[in-house]
Amino acid sequence: MVYSLEKPGPGKAALLPLAEEEFLKGKVDELSVLPSFRARILPVLGTMPGFLGLCAANHILTHIAGYPMEYSKGKNRTKLYEDIQARLAGQESRLRGNAVGLRLALTEADIGYLVEEVFKGKSVVSDYPTRLLLTRWLPLPFCQKEEGFWGEDDHRLAIGDAVLMTKEEVKKHEQEVLISRKSPEAVWGKEVVEKVKRRFEEEAFYAKYR
Repeated sequence: MVYSLEKPGPGKAALLPLAEEEFLKGKVDELSVLPSFRARILPVLGTMPGFLGLCAANHILTHIAGYPMEYSKGKNRTKLYEDIQARLAGQESRLRGNAVGLRLALTEADIGYLVEEVFKGKSVVSDYPTRLLLTRWLPLPFCQKEEGFWGEDDHRLAIGDAVLMTKEEVKKHEQEVLISRKSPEAVWGKEVVEKVKRRFEEEAFYAKYR
């Protein structure tokens, strides 16, 4: 670790004062990069240099070996997962004729897994990492019931049914794919459809280990 923006404060690591003989050698304060930091010495939690060094070494080794690595944009964004879960439940309700009290089978942990592990924290359409929501990828089948209404347990949303997009993309996807029933390829193009297929295939492979 070369540099940190962490501010000093009560209870945090601090350097022991220099012995008087060190000051007699010259103006040691003028050698520091930051105020109260001495040259070549930074206060640090002992485990951090090794931890960050291993992360850096892992990145370099996979790069040299040509091993594909795709880094997630963020982790443990609890408020984001709660919002995504609520909005996804709202979409499922709308697709069922505004069903009241609809509950998702997907938990917050499932939402986090989809966002971070399956879609790497980025929209499958634009690769944007912000303003994200999950959406059903394919429309519900045409209802065959006499009352023309899907119940809560009919075609419940599973992990392999949802994709990550920006809010604007989800709005377009819901209107054009889930309601108007255009094909995803007609709306988003072949490249996006292939990317979604790869993501679902990867998830299906790893699902047996979850």
